[in-house]
Amino acid sequence: MIGNGAGDAGTDPDDGDRDDEVFADLLAFVEDELSFATSHYNDSYLDRRISSRMRRTRNETYQDYFEHLRTDADEQEALLEAMSINVTGFFRNPDVWSGIRTVLRKLSAKETTVRVWSAACADGREPYSLAMLARDDPKIDESSVYVLGTDISTPALETARNGVYEESRTVDFDDQLSFLDNYRRYVDVDGRTYRISDEIKRNVRFQRHDLINDDPKSGFDLVTCRNLFIYIDNAYKRPMLETIARSLRTDGYLVIGKAETIPPSLQSAFAVREARLRIYQRDGRNTGGGTTDRRTDPNFTS
Repeated sequence: MIGNGAGDAGTDPDDGDRDDEVFADLLAFVEDELSFATSHYNDSYLDRRISSRMRRTRNETYQDYFEHLRTDADEQEALLEAMSINVTGFFRNPDVWSGIRTVLRKLSAKETTVRVWSAACADGREPYSLAMLARDDPKIDESSVYVLGTDISTPALETARNGVYEESRTVDFDDQLSFLDNYRRYVDVDGRTYRISDEIKRNVRFQRHDLINDDPKSGFDLVTCRNLFIYIDNAYKRPMLETIARSLRTDGYLVIGKAETIPPSLQSAFAVREARLRIYQRDGRNTGGGTTDRRTDPNFTS
């Protein structure tokens, strides 16, 4: 955690304890009064987000920031937005998307309707990537693929529904979208503004959903939930993954982030289909326990 102000550094051995107490009180306020489940996230992640807001509001100590936060509704909204996981991109990790394409091909070949859930989708670039991939691949019946994107951030979902993205100096949309040979069939480009076409938006919808606190969904053939679990405290990964498992049809697929793993207590519920790409399949035979199928399916090798 950050210090209690440069002028106070090292002057009182109890400063660190007081900082920890104020930090804990601040998190309790955010959880109880602002309804954001801070207890489910790593303290280091929360501290980075709070410290960023402290710098922006020029508050040097947790106590100063806490007092500011309690009386400023705009800052409460800004902190909640800062705490939302919003790191995303079109076709992030292209090798994983090659594996996702294989999954969609397999599902499209055997299902009349393919339901996909992009959980913790931030501003919608992943759900739109799924829809573009389905439309772009001749081996996938795009008319049968329906994508739901969910997130806890209302502003992020507003951006997602609009489907309009502004390129910045640090974000190269052309590079991200180059996973497709001709992405301009699906995206209208005007300078640095990228607009998702209506034909892509047609089969994508968005809604607010808190993967930590809300009920499971049902009937999904594929769930993508990438790069969320690295921020979550280990104690809460299991219930979140159980929510996802209950949302999947038997033999439905799950894709998580490349730096993430299924906890040992849940490995019997998911068979590994491509370990390197973190592609799993719900194992209906072992949802109550048993041995995980560790074989890698060669069809997923990109």
